Amino acid sequence: MAVIAFVSQKGGVGKSTLARALAREAAHSRLSVKLADLDSQQSTSTDWHRLRLSQGVEPAIPVQAYASAGAALREAEEFDYFVVDAPARASKGTLEIARVADLVVQPTGASLDDLRPAVRVFHELKAAGIDIGKLRFALCRIGTEAEEADARVFLLEAGYQVLEGSLLERPAYRSAQSLGKAVTETSFQSLNKRADALIGDIARCLDA
Repeated sequence: MAVIAFVSQKGGVGKSTLARALAREAAHSRLSVKLADLDSQQSTSTDWHRLRLSQGVEPAIPVQAYASAGAALREAEEFDYFVVDAPARASKGTLEIARVADLVVQPTGASLDDLRPAVRVFHELKAAGIDIGKLRFALCRIGTEAEEADARVFLLEAGYQVLEGSLLERPAYRSAQSLGKAVTETSFQSLNKRADALIGDIARCLDA
């Protein structure tokens, strides 16, 4: 059993995108998986789940909305992967999830407006006693290789590990999700391969 939490200070940086992609890849690999949607204000993953079902996209991925982190985590032991799509703002629930998670992934864009608050979230978790070894950044909505390189340096200098690869800013990723698919299920193999590399590194962190 592994609990993987996707957290963020800001909305729209890729939290739900990565949570859904990891859940999809786990299901595709025939692991038992559940995606827990704790973002009650947005319900992004829950809405995506309904869309995926209506479109008949396989594999099917169990997604459930929960009112609290505690309610969700009580079911975690029933699955190989329990993927948590946390609320879009750091909160007491974020810390509760981080304490029990095997891996905490925080997506971020490459601008300083994204990077600075993202680093503060991990600083707060570290100060609260969370093991820095299970904190990872994921770079999303990247425009250029230079932008990715600069963001990676910023995060590494802040003292945190960054997952290999990144998600580019591409309409095809948005289009796929609008059809109930994950970012590993677009119509473009090059984009799928790039997303697979990022999701695969998350899995490798869990196996380490």
